[in-house]
Amino acid sequence: MKNVYLDHAATSPVHPEVIEEMIPYLTEHFGNPSSIHQFGRRARKVLDDARTTIASSINAARNEIIFTSGGTESDNLAILGTASALMEKGKHVITTRVEHHAVLHTFHELEKRGFKVTYLSVDKNGRISLDELKASLREETILVSIMYCNNETGTTQDIKEIGSLLKEKNIIFHTDAVQAYGLIPIDVAELNVDLLSASGHKINSPKGTGFLYVKESVPFLPQGFGGEQERKRRAGTENVAGIAALNKAAALAMKERDERFAQYMNYRDTMKKIWDEESIQYLENGSNEYFLPHILNVSFPGVKTEVLLVNLDIAGIAASSGSACTAGSHEPSHVLAAMFGEDERTKSSVRFSFGLGNELEDIEYAARETAKIVKRLAK
Repeated sequence: MKNVYLDHAATSPVHPEVIEEMIPYLTEHFGNPSSIHQFGRRARKVLDDARTTIASSINAARNEIIFTSGGTESDNLAILGTASALMEKGKHVITTRVEHHAVLHTFHELEKRGFKVTYLSVDKNGRISLDELKASLREETILVSIMYCNNETGTTQDIKEIGSLLKEKNIIFHTDAVQAYGLIPIDVAELNVDLLSASGHKINSPKGTGFLYVKESVPFLPQGFGGEQERKRRAGTENVAGIAALNKAAALAMKERDERFAQYMNYRDTMKKIWDEESIQYLENGSNEYFLPHILNVSFPGVKTEVLLVNLDIAGIAASSGSACTAGSHEPSHVLAAMFGEDERTKSSVRFSFGLGNELEDIEYAARETAKIVKRLAK
């Protein structure tokens, strides 16, 4: 039986060159980057080099990059760090109903702290209305957080237009770019983004590394204490080996970005073409105009998600029902619920996501096996 991993939006395998890059910092170069002796200085250079690479990849300054443990910490830090610094100016913040829980749950925490939160709705394509965003802005609005690419559907938002609007209003703008970073060009200056979150394990680096971009002029208070690392913004000894790996993964992602984009588009089209040939019914969840190609979310009418996923796993195919952070939940995806309400398609959706190690023959196998399973279950 063939094994095919199509859950890269949950986590990705570590690139062999990334593993090779980090090994010396797990063995011989073990110094603390805060130490002034040669062992510490060698570790500090790793951080400096990675900060340069990552800043360059989004057109930021080196001192605007904070290393974190991943996307969740980056989102938490961006939202809480900015909201706590600006709360005297106002306590109204805005996000969307389709954010990753790392953002949504942080806004729930802000509500407990007395902030007023507006949750923007989305249309059936998963896109927000700019008119609704404009209408939601108030004098006391201090922060807006809207994700770049949805982790369940692949739908993208118009980050540039949103950034332009918020810049005019002098409102801080954060975007969760975990699914977008490394796959499309990102220029924080052009997009007018003030804070941006990214995660290493979505770009073939180990779990436990990520970064947060914070524009130099943005008011920001640290949320952890105990050290002066990361220019006093994120306490704790840095994960040197992980950051070395992140540096390499980011460099590879920038180098191979266009090639990966085209490859995933081909995989996406191939799956749908085979399903059409097999004459099975499916509904695509997300925008067919504004999307990133590595995520394909579809519903198969009459087939329950959990049953389909179990049968796919038996066939050696790894897919998911959506965010890995809600795995095990039998509730319909909050993203699809925001898009379709109580429509039955929310109970028959599966997310296929592509990445390192996938070949065209893997995609063809997965598509045909999916078709066989759907035909059998639909009876």
